Amino acid sequence: MSTRKAVITGVGGYVPEDILSNHDIEKMVDTSDEWIVTRTGIKERRILRGKDQGTSVMGTGAAKELLEKTGVDPAEIELLICATTTPDMIFPATANLIASEIGAVNSFGYDLQAACSGFLYALSTGAQFIESGTYKKVLIIGADKMSSIINYEDRTTCIIFGDGAGAVLLEPTEEPYGVIDSVLRSDGSGAPFLHLKAGGSRRPATIETVMAREHFVHQEGATVFKYAVKHMADVSAEIMERNQLASEDVAWLVPHQANKRIIDATSKRMGLDQDRVMYTIHKYGNTTSATIPLNLWDYESQLRKGDNLVLAAFGGGFTWGATYVKWGYDGK
Repeated sequence: MSTRKAVITGVGGYVPEDILSNHDIEKMVDTSDEWIVTRTGIKERRILRGKDQGTSVMGTGAAKELLEKTGVDPAEIELLICATTTPDMIFPATANLIASEIGAVNSFGYDLQAACSGFLYALSTGAQFIESGTYKKVLIIGADKMSSIINYEDRTTCIIFGDGAGAVLLEPTEEPYGVIDSVLRSDGSGAPFLHLKAGGSRRPATIETVMAREHFVHQEGATVFKYAVKHMADVSAEIMERNQLASEDVAWLVPHQANKRIIDATSKRMGLDQDRVMYTIHKYGNTTSATIPLNLWDYESQLRKGDNLVLAAFGGGFTWGATYVKWGYDGK
């Protein structure tokens, strides 16, 4: 029986230069820096501005940085999966646009949509292609331009989201490292509480849907918070139990960055101190599919070969999950 695993061999990231601080948002809606920080942990977020600047711009930036750092020829990439909720267009896939921009001429690719859990779903999917022996180099990207679907007159959502992208490279290994296990869940009955009402086949764009502002994120915060706290903590505990991991065995919790209180509840359930939890929410906000790979990008220098990581997320629709990764190299 093959012991082949899919190991992460490189990380890349990209965040736009423009910063939207809490003080900037204070001028747009009735809120305050203190209120935002206390309830979410967010101090600022990045915004991608400019004409024809879509999610692929950020995904391309993250992928190019990864390839440069690892010295991998883009022509060696065989599969590119882009987890995104904000594709450049309905078609072609943002993954295909990124592949073209980076020169991944021998790859095929597609987008995967699972809201904030998208990167975990894509990582698990990509790992299967490696473990089966089908491919040797798979690029997984999480990228979202949330500013494109946020109503900046809605103080319940505009304080939360930002733009960014992160990428990881998966390669095969026979060593005991890599993507070890995943617990992935979804429940469509959560759709009314966090969704984008129009723009799909159910409610195509019309002048009426635009005027009714149905192309912006709708969130019932209290309900989403309650579900997220329970389910993200539950799957994180489940992945530990399934793999006989005690609290002291976990080097890092790599959580989706939606709300610091949700992150803290998850780490508490896992028995982890805050110094073993990755936090980037204060400077990037919630970048949806990009939060987990951006965590890895920010903390890469602190990671050591053999570290046990638990990646956890909760997203709209609802989707949630946790993935156990044994890190495969010493960060530089």
